[in-house]
Amino acid sequence: MIQPFVLGRNRMIHYKSEAEIELMRQSARLVSSTLAEVAAILKPGITTLSIDNMIAEIIRSHGAVPSFLHYHGYPFNSCISVNDVVVHGFPTKNELKEGDIVSVDIGVYKNGFHGDHAYTFAIGDPGPDVMQLITVTKESLYKGIEKAVDGNRVGDISFAIQEHTEKKHGYGVVRELVGHGLGKSMHEDPQVPNYGKRGSGPKMKEGLVLAIEPMINLGKKEVYTEDDGWTVRTKDHTPSVHFEHDVCVRKGKADILSDYSIIEKAEKANPHLFTV
Repeated sequence: MIQPFVLGRNRMIHYKSEAEIELMRQSARLVSSTLAEVAAILKPGITTLSIDNMIAEIIRSHGAVPSFLHYHGYPFNSCISVNDVVVHGFPTKNELKEGDIVSVDIGVYKNGFHGDHAYTFAIGDPGPDVMQLITVTKESLYKGIEKAVDGNRVGDISFAIQEHTEKKHGYGVVRELVGHGLGKSMHEDPQVPNYGKRGSGPKMKEGLVLAIEPMINLGKKEVYTEDDGWTVRTKDHTPSVHFEHDVCVRKGKADILSDYSIIEKAEKANPHLFTV
């Protein structure tokens, strides 16, 4: 789940011990395996509400609880955002259809720590422009992760994501919502914007765990929130893509706690999903 951007929000950064990092890896991997289960069943005609119910069953069957349910009043177990919904989409009884793109964002709380990440799927072929948006957004996530190393600053992550998406490809980088620290609380400091200046922001040290999550629009960067207080859409109603990994800052190379490989394997095995 995304953190709204609040100017000057960064206050207290919590660094994790090796034992705590391994507990966080368990929570992150449970999110990954749940997203893989979602990837296996996505198809035209399925409702996002039925997916949300399945997500809750999987999480609870592993002795965890959905992090998002009742968080500041959020009424569902997951956020499922379709097409021009950027984030925080409410699961509904509406059926998904051919050409939809679906961002599924899941959080779990287990052993005292949260896991929280997201993946965007294409049901059928949404067209070359949207597939390129998916590809570039996913690439930008890894470019940001490359900068999540001891001694760098948060702005180095932000700059890398913006450079690849906005400056290189002309996409809209959402400003109002940001990534965040992760741990015993789902939203910890520091905030991790997807735009910014190299060398700016808090300095990162080993043991910091971040949820890095580019939210990139095919059109302009502007968004608005619907009357439900949660659902965020692109103002020009162009598609938006969201990817998110849980990452631990290390010396030399970041440690990705979540696992996209099992999601990608299920995605490729599902004939209803379009992949590059």
